[in-house]
Amino acid sequence: MSGLRLEGLSKRYGRIDALRDVDLSVGTDELLAVLGPSGCGKTTLLRLIAGLEEPTGGRVLLDGRDITGLPPGRRNVSMVFQSHALFPHMTVRENIAFGLIVRDVPRADAAARVERAVGLVGCGNVLERRPHELSGGERQRVALARSLVREPDVFLFDEPLSNLDAELRVQMRAELKELHRRVGGVSVHVTHDQVEALVLGDRIAVLREGRVEQHGTPDEIWREPVNRFVARFVGSPTMNVVPADGPLRVQGVPADPGLELGVRPEHLRLGHGPARGSVALVEPVGSEAYVHVDVAGVRLVARCDSAGRPQPGDQVLLSAVPDHVHLFDAATGARVRRR
Repeated sequence: MSGLRLEGLSKRYGRIDALRDVDLSVGTDELLAVLGPSGCGKTTLLRLIAGLEEPTGGRVLLDGRDITGLPPGRRNVSMVFQSHALFPHMTVRENIAFGLIVRDVPRADAAARVERAVGLVGCGNVLERRPHELSGGERQRVALARSLVREPDVFLFDEPLSNLDAELRVQMRAELKELHRRVGGVSVHVTHDQVEALVLGDRIAVLREGRVEQHGTPDEIWREPVNRFVARFVGSPTMNVVPADGPLRVQGVPADPGLELGVRPEHLRLGHGPARGSVALVEPVGSEAYVHVDVAGVRLVARCDSAGRPQPGDQVLLSAVPDHVHLFDAATGARVRRR
């Protein structure tokens, strides 16, 4: 089998299970986005793939070969860190070439690889500068180039965009996606940003407390979340989840206290419906607005056109789009079905 496969991968630190029985696969030329909150085991997963940590159980296979016991230097895995980790006393060119030089790659070959990598990420104009002379985006491109020159079998990205400002993060996100399309290879990208995961990932693995909650395409994660955690974690603003026997009633859904309704803000309609509430807050975001409405002690968020938005204190009616309502078990959080 080509690509990367994790089988029953586990890691325990004392009494703490950082990862528990993780089964994942990443095909050749595929990017897997690993998404989850802080402390869920995302970075531990990368470190196990890279060989920087030894697993408590399970295996890491690359192209069908078990590499679990191999040291990092023999795995041909490249890692891009959140902090960039550039050598401050070296120029950009020296930083990019350093890994090749210490591996005794012939200088002509190393120089050619550096030129190819620099061309791919667009940092050729800063080759003689040192890291302190670079912007955040330039440092990120240098870190990517340093990863590319190794021509690795697996690319690992540990939240590489989290230290960038919002505008640059959006720009680099697009560049990363285009870079992966051009270069290919197996890539695992760790992030806590659900938009980043949805944009970059060919598939997404959602982690919580060391376990994979769901593994699928971005569309599957968005449209068919397996439980309340995934449904609320993926989406901004988060999905509204309310008791099925509450004021937000939907035709065909029983008023069962053991069930919960899940409705995303874009699938709540203002102006008509069975639920009545008071507008508590309005968040204009360009052409749209998010309207926070208090309904019988429950806060709901609806998305509407900014031009016709209500104002705080207004009384409004709400309804849910029936075809986009999710049902969850109130006790376990598991998805029962989607109407």
